[in-house]
Amino acid sequence: MPIDACHTQIPHTDRVCVWLMQHAGLKTVDLERARRLSPDGSDLLGLLTRLGLVSEVELARAWAELLGAPLLLADAAPPLLDPLPALTERFMRHYQVVPMGWAHGGLRVLAANPTQHYPFQALAYACDVPVWLAIGPRTEVETLIERYYGQGRSAMGTLIENLDEQGGALEDIEHLKDMASEAPVIRLVNLILQRAVEQRASDIHIEPFENQLKVRYRIDGVLHDAEAPPASSSAAVISRVKIMARLDIAERRLPQDGRIMLRIQGKALDLRVSTVPTSFGESVVMRLLDRQTVQFDFPSLGFDGERLAAFLDVLERPHGILLVTGPTGSGKTTTLYTALARLNSAERKIITVEDPVEYQLEGINQIQVKPAIGLDFAGALRSIVRQDPDVIMIGEIRDLETCRIAIQSSLTGHLVLSTLHTNSAAASITRLLDMGVESYLIASTVSGILAQRLVRRLDPATRVAFEAPPELIEEHGLQRFTDERPILLYRPGAEGGYHGRSAITELLVMNDELRGLLMRHADAATLEQAARRAGLRTLHEEGLRQAVAGVTSLEEVLRVTRGEGA
Repeated sequence: MPIDACHTQIPHTDRVCVWLMQHAGLKTVDLERARRLSPDGSDLLGLLTRLGLVSEVELARAWAELLGAPLLLADAAPPLLDPLPALTERFMRHYQVVPMGWAHGGLRVLAANPTQHYPFQALAYACDVPVWLAIGPRTEVETLIERYYGQGRSAMGTLIENLDEQGGALEDIEHLKDMASEAPVIRLVNLILQRAVEQRASDIHIEPFENQLKVRYRIDGVLHDAEAPPASSSAAVISRVKIMARLDIAERRLPQDGRIMLRIQGKALDLRVSTVPTSFGESVVMRLLDRQTVQFDFPSLGFDGERLAAFLDVLERPHGILLVTGPTGSGKTTTLYTALARLNSAERKIITVEDPVEYQLEGINQIQVKPAIGLDFAGALRSIVRQDPDVIMIGEIRDLETCRIAIQSSLTGHLVLSTLHTNSAAASITRLLDMGVESYLIASTVSGILAQRLVRRLDPATRVAFEAPPELIEEHGLQRFTDERPILLYRPGAEGGYHGRSAITELLVMNDELRGLLMRHADAATLEQAARRAGLRTLHEEGLRQAVAGVTSLEEVLRVTRGEGA
């Protein structure tokens, strides 16, 4: 957009705030707080981002939408701008503008704050060409300024230059605390957290080794290396995280668990922090729980059709046990929270026992177990039953005592939801038998078992369709899952890839045949064959169905379900 046309329609700050409340989750109470801190309103929008009430990306989206200007990120700019306009770095940093390309016989300028007319006039005069406006987040503008006019350093590289060189084995706790409280270390840790949010990471791994400090982000279930500080900063960076999580920085011999509550990029985040001692220091893992954007909605999780109808039928029963199984990180807790959100009503009293309580659910009584003071799953459950609940959720069935109380609660008219760590639905029954539960109790209380995994979703805008080769169709029996001919499969495109995840599930609903086999102590394979006769579709088959539907790729299904069988 030509800059002159743009400046005839610059929206008032209030319009931008209204857009942010409607589309970016800005709350009225937070806006009023920011207004009190900026009575003249001169830098209200900048204050909103500094307070973490909205992200820089959301503010840029607001400007782009209201002005009809393109929203561009630094990735869209060329590595080198040729020719490079003769501008001063100081001028561009002050006004938060930077040239990012030549277009329409003029200069395309990326701006974080389009309200000021002077810098654009100055750019047009200095370059003697028309200026075309594009909107970008402030950090993206700074990245381009550094790329074109600085020394090409990354944001982390700039921070690292300000770090004092320190040895990795710091024994003076007070000195370590002082280092962890210094501005460069604080900014370094904040940058690691900010990038995790920007990349939609679910976990951050900070791992010290002999000659390096590794930082990795788990994005859509897969770990990716990230830019990391030098090994000499390991002790200070890890101590900073421990201070934020209120952990004992002097204790480096034992594992510790903590929690960090903060706002980053306009998101209210809850970080679960775990530290364990390793050969070269403490390994830190932080799990990011975004309390604002999590959706407790079955279709958005990947549940649909007959599978969803059958699961909801089991869920709506007044009593019985519903188990969700799968390995760590397979989305079991999210599925249970979604089930609780559906059951949550004025007529039902719901109590949960969890370790830890991951999300706060309004109207539901949630109990955090504390083994250190004797409040374990079994102890909490014994008290819960006397609280007259209708629905009980147990974070995980870990031992026979907890399992027996769950069964007793079911027999006395409660609906019990819980998780198990097993590989398939049928294997969960075997697991309960191995724990020492009598087969007749399992047969009379367990209503259904849902096994699940998470596969990465293909980006619909960039996925590439191709005709499935005959050998693949025959090997996996793909003709079972679609009537379309030819059969198409999909792969990630060159421009994009995967975005988000979808659940693939297998649901075993207890019936008379299964109960009879269970009483005769049948093995998991026999139980699964009987369940398949009643309509069970395995994880592998459900994955193939989603691959043919274009939700994910065949390679992703095979990666997640390898060894589960067809």
